[in-house]
Amino acid sequence: AVVSTQSAITAGYYITNNLRIMILLEENNRVICETLKAKFAAAKPESVNIAAVDFDGVQYQISNPPNDKGIILLSARMGMFEDLVAHGVQDLLQREYGDALQATPEESYDVTLKFDLASLPADKEALALKASLLKRNCFASVFEKYFKMQEAETASDKTAVVHYHEEEAVYISAHPDRVTVIFSTLFKDPDDVVIGKVFLQEFKDARKAHQQAPQVLFSYGEPPAELNGQPGLLRGDNIGYVTFVLFPRHTSPTNRDNTINLIHQFRTYLHYHIKCSKAFLHSRMRSKTSEFLKVLNRAKPEAMTEKKFGVGKKF
Repeated sequence: AVVSTQSAITAGYYITNNLRIMILLEENNRVICETLKAKFAAAKPESVNIAAVDFDGVQYQISNPPNDKGIILLSARMGMFEDLVAHGVQDLLQREYGDALQATPEESYDVTLKFDLASLPADKEALALKASLLKRNCFASVFEKYFKMQEAETASDKTAVVHYHEEEAVYISAHPDRVTVIFSTLFKDPDDVVIGKVFLQEFKDARKAHQQAPQVLFSYGEPPAELNGQPGLLRGDNIGYVTFVLFPRHTSPTNRDNTINLIHQFRTYLHYHIKCSKAFLHSRMRSKTSEFLKVLNRAKPEAMTEKKFGVGKKF
């Protein structure tokens, strides 16, 4: 079937060589990246005061210190940051951002990066891109820690719990031969449960066609046995648990960054495509309803009119 470009975008995929490819969301924040690129490339320093948001409740602020347009501050606040502190997030941020990382973040924020426009590196676009990966790099700390445990063939003594979204968490544990990542997700609409099952079944069946894909398991209502003893587990018909079993080929230094890029935004990817599917179904129903109305309008009988035959006679 021929699908218009707009319909394809609404459905959450794009078409290339007659194949439908699911859209992968960017791991960086486009607003942060484009804003910093513009400010870094400006002929002279300009004032800036922009608030932006990201998935999972992350909030950003790009601003200048008082009376100093030559300095740009990028601050971020995220609910999961406190959980990540125990897993080396500060060390990872120091490694990625160096002197740009401020020891004391701005008030009400968890992390602040400082950029001096007078001493930027030659590749300003690369710096803007790296800054826009701030959320991804924070989340990466816990994955890198447990990937390295698996690389050393040691098991973690406890499961990492990161409350990455309101009422939802990700559970990570390392074993000598694998890393297990379990997402809990809350479906607020009953329709999302139905569509979500279809998507998750596709993830589960992917190994039949792609043997290199990680193993995916999912369950509804009750948490998997691996989480026995964990406090605060959600239960109910609208609660889902998705388990990814990552093998050494996924956690190796060669593939590690790509694995983190994909898995850290799994929840966002899932709910994005659920919403796209609902929007696409609604658009198709509206289109079909419009066609049915046209058919009904054409089927209306002509209005009955009185015809006169002779004087004073009507039929």
